[in-house]
Amino acid sequence: MGLNARVAIVTGAGAGLGRTHALELGRHGAKVVVNDLGRGADEVAAEIVQEGGEAFGFQASVTNESAVGAMVAETISRWGRVDILVNNAGILRDKSFAKMSLDDFRLVLEVHLMGTVICTKAVWEQMRQQAYGRVVMTTSSSGLFGNFGQSNYGAAKMGLVGLMQVLSLEGEKYNIRVNSLAPTAATAMLEGLVSEERKAQMAPELVSPGLIKLVGEDAPTRAILCAGSGHFSRSYITLTGGAWVGEPDGAAESVIDYWDEISDRAREIVPDNGPQQSMQQIKARSERT
Repeated sequence: MGLNARVAIVTGAGAGLGRTHALELGRHGAKVVVNDLGRGADEVAAEIVQEGGEAFGFQASVTNESAVGAMVAETISRWGRVDILVNNAGILRDKSFAKMSLDDFRLVLEVHLMGTVICTKAVWEQMRQQAYGRVVMTTSSSGLFGNFGQSNYGAAKMGLVGLMQVLSLEGEKYNIRVNSLAPTAATAMLEGLVSEERKAQMAPELVSPGLIKLVGEDAPTRAILCAGSGHFSRSYITLTGGAWVGEPDGAAESVIDYWDEISDRAREIVPDNGPQQSMQQIKARSERT
């Protein structure tokens, strides 16, 4: 579990879940760059140093490409490498889809999805060159399973799962492993939405231990780890065995008739990649014709 000599960047780490992530990484020996927009970045870095670790704060928006580039450049200048990137920064603009403005939809995607893209792009080549990297996306049950009033947030969070799926394949030969964390934690984003008792049960400190598995030497790749209240589980994107219904003539009616077989999870799999879906379809066709 030791992360000695590993260098980590954690975005949105000035408070809440990002803070506990940064502290947890520091306790396991990582050198930590604490990123956020305000003074919280320096304060959390100071906490890590007080605990005997190495850290510095860097104030920058994850949507600012030049600022993110400067953060990565300073990290490499100080410590020579970047081993771990935890994409945690995010915002909420909750409203039902009917009442939500397109500006609020775009803003949430810009911060969560494009902010993660910008930060990951900034470290990707360094990780390729050093043949080592661990990248964590922060997804959410709102994207995986849905939540009323969070169409923008859910779309962004599910977009990050798609990004994870592709980057895990592209990074494999460079020993870059890419995973997602789906946390349930009472942070500032949930202020006023949950009771004090529930907040205590959802402390961010109960999520961050799961992060260490996703960034260690033996980290998995393409894992979606759901974490909250000290409980950990995994979510999967699956594909049923389905049914071949024939040629276009009458196919629409056949889809309706075969719906139960199409939906049957008895032969469900977790595909290794996107093309595996088409391979399954071609195989089913060849077996029936």
